[in-house]
Order: sequence, then C-alpha cells, then structure tokens
Amino acid sequence: MNRTKFVLIGKILLALLGGLAVVLIIKYLPYLIEITVSLDKFRDYIVSTGKFGVIMFVSFQILQTIIAPIPGEIIQVAGGYIYGTPLGLLYTILGILLGSIIAFYFTRLIGASFIEKLIKKKKSQLILDIMDSKRFSITLFIFFIIPGLPKDFLIYVAGLTPIKPAKFFGILLISRFPWLLASVSIGANIHYGNYISTIIISFVTLVIFVLVIIYKDKLISKLSQVRQINKSM
Repeated sequence: MNRTKFVLIGKILLALLGGLAVVLIIKYLPYLIEITVSLDKFRDYIVSTGKFGVIMFVSFQILQTIIAPIPGEIIQVAGGYIYGTPLGLLYTILGILLGSIIAFYFTRLIGASFIEKLIKKKKSQLILDIMDSKRFSITLFIFFIIPGLPKDFLIYVAGLTPIKPAKFFGILLISRFPWLLASVSIGANIHYGNYISTIIISFVTLVIFVLVIIYKDKLISKLSQVRQINKSM
C-alpha cells in the first residue's frame, strides 16, 4: 500500500472517529463539564469507578486537552488529591501527552481546512505568523508557559507547521511542567491537610501568574518584532 492510499484511509478513519466524537461530545459535554467544575464531584466520580479510576482520570485529561471547555485545573488538582504528587503528576502528564498527540496528528492528516472551521481563520493565521520565526522553539515555549493563551488551539495549529513531533511534545511538556506540578501539589497537600504548604504553593503560583500576565503583552510584542525582522531578512 503506497503512502497516498495510507493517508487517504487515515483521513477517512479520522473523519469517522471525529464525527462519532462530535456526536458523543454534544450529547455528554454538559455532564462532563458539570462533574469537572467541582473538585469534590470530580474526585468522587473518579473514586467511584474503582480499579478503572486511573483509566478514567487519564481519559478526562485527554478530553480536556482535546476539548477546551473542560476545566483542566480541577482535573489536575484532583489528580494530586486522589493519587498524591508523583502519581498524580504522572497520570496528568500522560493524559496531556496522549491528548496532544491525538490533536497534533489529527491536524496533520485532516489539514488546514478543518482547523480553520474549528478556529477563527484570523486566530489560526496569527498563531502561524508568530510561529514563523527562526526562534520558533522559544516562541512556542513562551506561548505555552503564558497563562490565558489558547494552548489547546495551539496544538491543533502546530500540526500545520513542519516542526518535528518529538521536539514539539518536548517543548509542550517542559513549558507546562511547572504549572502542572503546582496544581497537582496543591491537590496532594489539601488531601494530607498540609494547608500551610498549600497556601505557600498557591501564593507563589499566583505571584508568578500575575507577573506573567503583566508582562504578557510585552513578550508577545517582542515576538512579533522578531517575526517582522526575520521576514525582512
């Protein structure tokens, strides 16, 4: 089987799976959001699944990576609360990695037309323009580490670029690791009653969050300047 036929079959299968996923998401998304907006509800749900808890937790994290409306912070904090910091962090990273792989390769197989329907064309083009830089890796790292930017959409758009998958996923995990560690640690400390540690971690995270928000526009502006310089060279 040549590469063209393989890609065509892959696109057809992904389209069918995508259609099924859309139907299921439309039907169950309100329920998924309902149980993930509350730490207690989500924790109780995962615990109630017994030995399938880890599979369900990782599945929710995969869905959260693929579907933006599901709140990731609740899932990550719950991971620490249920499994402790080491395992909670491991399961969270596993879910994010698998979800990112699905989104990334989905874009590479389906192409730009689908992504432009999923994301506003101007937004996807803006991300592609900023990513069109000799300092692409640094740009990507900054985008992932800044709170409030469309990280989930960025994964889809990144699939349209020629970046090597291993490099992309490496940048993704390294840039998000500090925030994930903080969220999972907060959950673990709440579970064990270490409220002082929880307050300290939350405070430090909040300070970093505020600083990044304050300087976010300057960082993005500098990246845009780099892009303009590169285009003029």
